Amino acid sequence: MSRLIKTHVAAICICLIFVNCRNKVDKYDSPIKGKIFISVDESFKPVIQEEIKVYESSHPGTSIEASYKSEVNCFRDLDKDSTRLVIVSRGLTDDENQYYKQKLSFKAMWDVVAYDAIAVIVNAHSKDSLFTIEQLKSYLSGNDTGKLVALDGKDATSTVRFLKDSLLKGGNFGKNVMAANNSKELIDYVAANTNAIGFIGTSWVGDEDDTAQQRYRDVIHLALIECKSCGPEIFAKPSQATISAGEYPLFRPLYFVLKENTNGLGTGFVTFLSLEQGQLIFRRSYLVPAKMNFTVRKSMMESNQNLLNKTTE
Repeated sequence: MSRLIKTHVAAICICLIFVNCRNKVDKYDSPIKGKIFISVDESFKPVIQEEIKVYESSHPGTSIEASYKSEVNCFRDLDKDSTRLVIVSRGLTDDENQYYKQKLSFKAMWDVVAYDAIAVIVNAHSKDSLFTIEQLKSYLSGNDTGKLVALDGKDATSTVRFLKDSLLKGGNFGKNVMAANNSKELIDYVAANTNAIGFIGTSWVGDEDDTAQQRYRDVIHLALIECKSCGPEIFAKPSQATISAGEYPLFRPLYFVLKENTNGLGTGFVTFLSLEQGQLIFRRSYLVPAKMNFTVRKSMMESNQNLLNKTTE
């Protein structure tokens, strides 16, 4: 009897060890299995939703839970253990690099995967659809209150940071500038106000094949912005061609920042964004892929990026 009891106890112990080991293995994700939480700047929401949809359909064992919010809140999330990947419009500063290296005991990875633009949208019945850079500065600063100006978030979105750093050189927005709760609300505001202009990521309004964005064209139009490098009185709409050629002035990079030193789901997803399939999704969404062979005016891209880096340090 005692031998039988010992046999049962041994069997139970083996089962418990097996279950415990299995649980330890299951809690680790890989590029083809597991679940992670990421934070994404809300202005990139449409294209990143599509990237996640395709990745998860290609790898049924994966789940990427994205939270869409302002850029500043994405970086706050990055400081939490539960978030190891953010998608934003800038990389890490030297101080941030050093901070995460000390905190994690390894370097965080970050890189550009695409370029998009900040589109200026106007009401479909607006008489104004051509703007110089100086006009935009005057509207944003409140020196010219002839337009109601709408931004895509109440917190510091990448759009808000870009406009404040690159156009206002750190100056304040005027009293005629309002902040919508999100990009969809901004579109609705401009659609309802003939005298309004809005600043929004092209991911929301630039995809000519997206049926929802096609409906927007009935109530808002894309404005043309002065191209200073093209000659006098030349204006450009945001597009892959004008971004690639450096003709549309309000373009910006799309970065990933990843805290992962193993071959996990975060690494799998950013690798997907950087390789052919992910890059083609950016291209189909009318962004400019950063990892494919497009002809780009490197000097203009680098000049703009240097300005962004200086203003975020």
